[in-house]
Amino acid sequence: MHNSTDSGPEMSMRRVVYDQFGETDVLRLEKADMPKPGSDDVLVRVAGAGLNPIDWKTRKGLGFAARQIENDLPWTPGYDVAGEVVAVGDAVTTLVPGDRVMGMVGFPAGGGGYADHVVAPAVDMAIVPEELDLMSAGGIPLAALTAWQALFEVAELESGQKVLIHAGAGGVGHFAVQFALERGAHVIATASAANRDFLAGLGVHEVIDYHSTRIEDECYGLDVVLDLIGGEVGKRSLHTLSEHGVLVTIPTVTADDIITEAETMGLRAHGMTVRPDVFHLEEIAELIEDGDVRIHVDQAFALDQVQAAHKLLEGGHVRGKLVLDCSR
Repeated sequence: MHNSTDSGPEMSMRRVVYDQFGETDVLRLEKADMPKPGSDDVLVRVAGAGLNPIDWKTRKGLGFAARQIENDLPWTPGYDVAGEVVAVGDAVTTLVPGDRVMGMVGFPAGGGGYADHVVAPAVDMAIVPEELDLMSAGGIPLAALTAWQALFEVAELESGQKVLIHAGAGGVGHFAVQFALERGAHVIATASAANRDFLAGLGVHEVIDYHSTRIEDECYGLDVVLDLIGGEVGKRSLHTLSEHGVLVTIPTVTADDIITEAETMGLRAHGMTVRPDVFHLEEIAELIEDGDVRIHVDQAFALDQVQAAHKLLEGGHVRGKLVLDCSR
């Protein structure tokens, strides 16, 4: 073994794990050996890791990701990160140490984002615009890709169409409203009264307070509904569609019910699951770089505050994104 004069890379890392499904108290922080990148991978020193609703649902043992990992516990959650490349595999030619990157990692069975270092395939990483701090960038990949793929791949939203986005001030929602506006759509969003000004500030044309208004009384003839809530809200939203309209529902638990209901009404509804796509992520990064889209980070938590972060996440009333500040 050779000795180098500098201190060399850190030999251990910190990561969040849980050994069983359950409430927030199953989350704990541990030390682990520093991972080594495979030939096509990069090792990233994580600045920010996004917190997403799938994280708390999986922690409770709910949904499709939980089924894939239940025999592989202990497990480190987290599906998106941003940070600095510190090492690259032998076959990597696109990235070098020092590059600022973001991307989805380990989806759905691998996880690993809630850590101060992570290994990921180089092809899944996009360069973070200089204007954007790395911790905030950690909140972008999964939520922004969900919004992008739902609107443009599944719903095929076009300029001039009318779209209703439920929970428009949330993590996926606040990206979706900005993407839809950027595409030239007429954007209606549901939110609580407290988020009206936030959404108006993003340029949303109409904000509907879901506490005081039934959307089916306000909206009709819509081209697209992006349902980020699911359940009864998704079913009721079908009544707002034009005969050629389409509803895309994100929560997987209620998707089948909503799709079945749509079929009985002679309407189109689709569920969807996000997938890593670096080309979409690069398009999103460009919109952020140009100032057309921004991420709103509601709160950042240190790794050892992960239980508090999950409590807030599970409450479901976050404006924009929650992120883990993995440098502290």
